[in-house]
Amino acid sequence: MLPTADLLPLVRAELRHTRMSTSDLLRLLADLGAAAAPALPEVIPHLEAGCAYGAARVLGRIGPPAAAAAGRLAEFASGAARPEGPYGPTAACPWHGVRGAAWAHWRVTGDDALLRQACAADLAAGRGSRVLPYLADLGPAAAGHADAVRALTGSPGAWTRVAAAYAWWRITGDPEPAVPVLLADVDPAWDGHPAHPTPSAVRHLGAIGPAAAEAVPVLVGLLEREERVREPWERKRILVDDDFTRAVAEALTRITGTVPDATPPAVLPWVTGRRPAPVSDPGISPDAPLRGLFGWRDEH
Repeated sequence: MLPTADLLPLVRAELRHTRMSTSDLLRLLADLGAAAAPALPEVIPHLEAGCAYGAARVLGRIGPPAAAAAGRLAEFASGAARPEGPYGPTAACPWHGVRGAAWAHWRVTGDDALLRQACAADLAAGRGSRVLPYLADLGPAAAGHADAVRALTGSPGAWTRVAAAYAWWRITGDPEPAVPVLLADVDPAWDGHPAHPTPSAVRHLGAIGPAAAEAVPVLVGLLEREERVREPWERKRILVDDDFTRAVAEALTRITGTVPDATPPAVLPWVTGRRPAPVSDPGISPDAPLRGLFGWRDEH
């Protein structure tokens, strides 16, 4: 990717002329985090359009410099207003971006009241899986929801279990039951299929660090496999394998404090810290940003 200084003017120009997909441009700006602040004049107007969800995500990643949008984000988060588009003011169903707007409002203002309110409403309505990334982001401030999060670690859905285990650890700092749940959802024979949360579980184990030591044998086994990703998902097998290898090597390094011997040379710069300094804050944790499978990130 181009350096931020070169990339931002191009993205800003495209947003003004909408010659490219607005959603893709907003996703790119979100990846830049606070470095995207110069693009605020182009991003804020998209709060009033069909890409309001993506715009809110960018504003949340930018943080306090986006304070000019705080009032509008609060209106969307509280339900006092909603953006135009297919889920706009005339839609019968609630706007899908309420919790995202609440999250962005918190990141911009430091006030988590609207986000905690949105999370509580979703938990009460049985939609807890949707708010787990936000509760993880809140960390100890979400302690009032710890029991609900722990209950979701027993969900029949693997993605929900993994997200709940990580949220539990972020909220409580307690590796039990987080580590056993995450480890159970690391498939030693994972072949690259994006329907299984193995890469997410691996990254979360790495974030937990030394307390996840029981995962080391499984992670070493994954790293030493001759062929980690066999399926040519959308012809991205090599990219998926690189991402996954890096995730496993980083997780082992965080857990053991030592770069694993089986780390491929191409991955070493990322694991040893000699890679280019990251410019983005994914808004998930204060830890170093972790690149997701296919470049995908958590909902917010």
